[in-house]
Amino acid sequence: MQRSMRTKILQTSFLIVFATCLLASAGCDVQSQATIGNILKGVPGSTGTPSTLEIASGIKQALEIGTSNGADKLSAPNGFLGNAAVKILFPPEAQKVESTLRSIGLNSLADNVVTSLNRAAEDAAKEAKPIFMNAIKQMTITDATNILLGNKDAATQYFKRVTTSQLMAKFNPVITNSLNKVGATKYWTQAASSYNKIPLVKPVNTDLSDYVTQKAIEGMFVQVAQEELQIRENINARSTTLLQKVFGYADKKKQ
Repeated sequence: MQRSMRTKILQTSFLIVFATCLLASAGCDVQSQATIGNILKGVPGSTGTPSTLEIASGIKQALEIGTSNGADKLSAPNGFLGNAAVKILFPPEAQKVESTLRSIGLNSLADNVVTSLNRAAEDAAKEAKPIFMNAIKQMTITDATNILLGNKDAATQYFKRVTTSQLMAKFNPVITNSLNKVGATKYWTQAASSYNKIPLVKPVNTDLSDYVTQKAIEGMFVQVAQEELQIRENINARSTTLLQKVFGYADKKKQ
């Protein structure tokens, strides 16, 4: 009887807060969001020890959200170019090329090279989502449990292990085509030719497709790691009861 009454009170409280949010022209404020979060903590099923199947389902749900968000962000215009954490610069062996070009007034050519490299990576990022989704489907219960209770980047490391070769195979032809489409090959040839004409410099030869493919995949994993950390550490990012239960359990295990 007391349990039934408590459940009804919780449900009523949730409806009141939810209705308040709907009535507010600007949506829920921070205080209302916190109230909803506190109410959800008391809803039966959102706490306690999850079953192995719940852990597997929760991890897969979290990774579907995280990898989808990551791929969408990086494949958007300026997804690479506008993100300092993953922005692709001149290859390390060609950094002297960039500094030399800029020193002789060829800033626009250097900028064109950098922009085109990142545009190619943004094109390729569109291909990542189905590869990640397939890796999630193949995940075992043991994989899921190890990810849940592992390090903060356990999911990212899992993806590196099972998807890198697939990403390389899928990204490389896309990037090769994109490099030509966005003018990267042309700009790079111009930049290398201009540099190689300078007396006494060591000529630079870089496999642009392999370089951009590698950097694009590295950038993808950086973004996936950020999405993973968001769900692990930000309670508000746990958008379903299942995620709250599974990651709440992980929080307690790690205390």
